[in-house]
Amino acid sequence: MALPHTFDCDTHLVHAGRDPSSHAGMVNTPAFRGSTIISKSLNEWESRKLPGNPYASYGRFGTPTTRALETAVAALEGGHNALVFPSGLAAITHSLLALLRAGDHALFPDSIYGPTRSFALGVLQRMGVQVEFYDPCAGAGIATQLQPHTRVVFVESPGSATFEVQDVPAIALAAHRVGAFVVMDNTWASPLFFKPFEHGVDLSIQAATKYIVGHSDALLGVATANERTWRLLQQATHDFGQTAGPDDIYLALRGLRSLSVRLHRHWENGVLLAESMARHPMVERVLHPALPGDPGHALWRRDFRGASGLFAVALRPVPRAALEAFFDHLELFGIGLSWGGYESLCLPMDTPTRTVRPWTHTGPLLRIHAGLESCNDLVHDMQAALNRLQHVA
Repeated sequence: MALPHTFDCDTHLVHAGRDPSSHAGMVNTPAFRGSTIISKSLNEWESRKLPGNPYASYGRFGTPTTRALETAVAALEGGHNALVFPSGLAAITHSLLALLRAGDHALFPDSIYGPTRSFALGVLQRMGVQVEFYDPCAGAGIATQLQPHTRVVFVESPGSATFEVQDVPAIALAAHRVGAFVVMDNTWASPLFFKPFEHGVDLSIQAATKYIVGHSDALLGVATANERTWRLLQQATHDFGQTAGPDDIYLALRGLRSLSVRLHRHWENGVLLAESMARHPMVERVLHPALPGDPGHALWRRDFRGASGLFAVALRPVPRAALEAFFDHLELFGIGLSWGGYESLCLPMDTPTRTVRPWTHTGPLLRIHAGLESCNDLVHDMQAALNRLQHVA
């Protein structure tokens, strides 16, 4: 369902991708499960063929459930069209494979998501792509690393684990001067709080597993492209045969409808929790762009419409026993991968890999996800655990 752009984003979240008249009046698009799609006549069969794809009328290329989510996300991000993938990483890797060829040069921020870094170094380089990392805070200065054969400039703002905010418009302007595609991991802010195509991005990726699904019960990725990039993304995705299950897509559509309500609560809880942790003597630094003292705060205020519940905390150096005591004392925060669900998480992080600018903090790094619990309870639980860590240390 296409809505006029004059409607507010919250209204789009409720209505985008829905067409009850096509599904017996059902409010939600049903989960279509199937592979074979029957044609009633030869003319109908031939009319469904797409240029370059004579087998388009097949479940692998999408169902009404698939297209409902793709249409909704593309509209929310402001892109031309979108494709669904079975995970966020699958969306990242296949988007890169769609754009890069042997002999190309690709730039990645030094703060990038670990599995994306591994793919760039382990797969892209093996394919003959020249991979180079840049300072995530370079902004327009990235021009010094651009080359005539630079094909992709990847951005992730804020950065994974360390939350550097990138000057995406300045980077995009420089990248487009050499004809490069700008690819963004937009998972942290979601389509609600950052509009990538308004800032020069060509292809935006969401790990829909996180805030779009919102309940920690499905794995999914979405890549949204502008018109310049769409055909490359579509063709490569079809060539690799990527599909996502209808039930996971249905759960993402369900989560999308409440995204605004949930994300505003995550934002509020995250900021209050981060502020309370910043005051504790065992905390060396809080990494959260929505806090006024953060180095990326000015860019965050300029380009973002809000914040999510994910941030990081660098603790003062402590012995292993103190860190164990901290985690054992937490009651409301689970230790687990992923984030974006209704539950709060606290994850011990390895020392960030850096090749451009060294990581200077020597104490443990924690990644925090503020869930939807009472913020007072979250603050009390975290303060008690930090006090326990201080006592053992």
